[in-house]
Amino acid sequence: MLVALDHVQLAAPPGSEDRLRAFYAGTLGMTEVPKPPVLAARGGCWFRAGEVVLHLGIEQDFRPAGQAHPGLLVTGIETYAARLTAHGTPVAWDGNLPGHRRFYCADPVGNRLEFLEPIR
Repeated sequence: MLVALDHVQLAAPPGSEDRLRAFYAGTLGMTEVPKPPVLAARGGCWFRAGEVVLHLGIEQDFRPAGQAHPGLLVTGIETYAARLTAHGTPVAWDGNLPGHRRFYCADPVGNRLEFLEPIR
């Protein structure tokens, strides 16, 4: 029986770790989680914010997915959008999900991210 989602892994190109850290830790405010040494040798980085865990793994022939993305629930979505914009990351609002406010953006390597907040 499935009980929870442990993490989501996104791909990234070789040598992109510093840009990923600046975005996921600096811009999004996530905390970097140390990788076990055997996995750290492969490159990439892991991040956590509460129960949200994202792994960024290195892929030699990296190409960002066109539609695949994690959907990240937030509170204060306007503040989150302003934070991303202030850090130079454009956001694209999408009003097509009933009962939610949401927008999309791309991380520094082109991975699509969805941020959404239920309308109460």
